[in-house]
Amino acid sequence: MLIKGYDYGPLVAGEWLLGRAGFWSNHLLAVCRFTSGESPPAPEWFGDDGADTDALSEVLLGDQAWPAFRIPFQGGHSAVVVYRNLIGDFGIDYVLTQPDWPRAEDLSSFDGDWYGPGLSWRDIVHIAETPDVTAPGVHDTAARLLLLVPLLADDELPPEAPARVNAALTAIGAPEDSAQDTADHLLRNRRPAAGRRADADSPLSGGGRRHTEPASDESAALWALDLTRSQNDALADALGSRPLPASAS
Repeated sequence: MLIKGYDYGPLVAGEWLLGRAGFWSNHLLAVCRFTSGESPPAPEWFGDDGADTDALSEVLLGDQAWPAFRIPFQGGHSAVVVYRNLIGDFGIDYVLTQPDWPRAEDLSSFDGDWYGPGLSWRDIVHIAETPDVTAPGVHDTAARLLLLVPLLADDELPPEAPARVNAALTAIGAPEDSAQDTADHLLRNRRPAAGRRADADSPLSGGGRRHTEPASDESAALWALDLTRSQNDALADALGSRPLPASAS
């Protein structure tokens, strides 16, 4: 079982697909924003061609095996990208797991529209840069960052954000002469920070609690996921964030 409590379908470890031609265009083309008059996103933006992209999509979207990409970080936590290949209900789920939790926590899902809180730029970078190399999954920093970029929900980005995404793209084989433009398209498609707040209680907490908007130096995930006290503190440590104030317990 790759994800405790995730009983929707036949999950398989998908990390080996990251090195296959066509993977990154499959994963990122849909989240490249462009406006009228611009060239539409194309596989060549990621160093792929159309034939490779089409061939790999048959693997990624097969209903007999749902690829899952594990991104382990501190404290036994992992962000996991799951290609949910239900017939007639395809989507991509982004979940957060930890061995002591009874089930995975939803970060976001995409099936043409986005649902769920997503992650701030700060959290994405922190997770990307703190791999747990003792756990199975993706350990390469560039690949971790690009797997998580679709989750981005933030109102303002630091000046270095485009350069970080540019460097990650070139590291996975995107053409250097167009990587900056591709990075700009990816970052322009981010959701507002308000999208990080979940409307429903976390299945972990049994809940009812509601929190105000987090301060800029706190992890939005700590507020949106509504974890138990000890789970919040452990996740805060893993994200390098401040734990929730004592009154939230």
